Amino acid sequence: MDFVFKRTYRSQLKCAILDWAGTTMDYGVYAPAVVFLEVFKRQGVEITMEEARAPMGAHKKVHIQKITEMPAVAKRWNEIKGRSVGPKDIDLMFEEFVPLQLDCLADYSKLIPGTLEVLADFKKRGMRTGSTTGFTRAMVDINLREAKKQGYVPDNTVASDEVPAGRPYPYSCWKNAIDLEAWPVEACVKIGDTIPDVGEGLNAGMWVISLALTGNEVGLNEEEVKALDPEDKERRLARSRERLAMAGSHYVVDGIWDVPAVIDEINKKLAAGEKP
Repeated sequence: MDFVFKRTYRSQLKCAILDWAGTTMDYGVYAPAVVFLEVFKRQGVEITMEEARAPMGAHKKVHIQKITEMPAVAKRWNEIKGRSVGPKDIDLMFEEFVPLQLDCLADYSKLIPGTLEVLADFKKRGMRTGSTTGFTRAMVDINLREAKKQGYVPDNTVASDEVPAGRPYPYSCWKNAIDLEAWPVEACVKIGDTIPDVGEGLNAGMWVISLALTGNEVGLNEEEVKALDPEDKERRLARSRERLAMAGSHYVVDGIWDVPAVIDEINKKLAAGEKP
């Protein structure tokens, strides 16, 4: 009789890798969305907020390209400019995007309720914190500066221009794990609000927790969410939850304040020998 032996990690989570906008700060992910609107407006091609948000989570240059690839946007561009979008157009829009984004990031830097409490919970558990993002290093540095003023200092940060490719590729997650000496990968959990966040975490072999209410899928800030009619809020939430779950997220909750209970559940699964 032949036997196959398998190694199984049976301890606790060691590391949480967090997104920025929509996860820990900028409830509703407005900072990048408003800039994408402005960048296309400067080209004479208006886009909707829904179109601006659709590729959220990707490297910002890739995000711009994906917007131009939407059939409705491509049609509008052709009608207005008499030609298709080219690589030089993408380069130009990204060049315009960067200073505009740098100028307004601090205006959307308020921490999402529950962030500091959850970070304290991670610390009590002995978990370290990393971060990934579609922002470049210059943008991340502004997030770090503003977050520190409010008491949030992650143990490690990786920007989209510091890895071979951004989300949904796993490199930023892996770089965090390497920098924080957190292994095996199933001892890490990726927490974010977008579909590219889900792909990034799954491709890295990590657990994934998605946030349905505070992020890009609902796309409203805290005050706007509070003002919603209960039925409208539930409709928006249901759509967000479904999209994130269909993308493959292991757990979908409303906001970062719900994460500690999920950490307990994942630790039970790890203790039983389960993997993501």
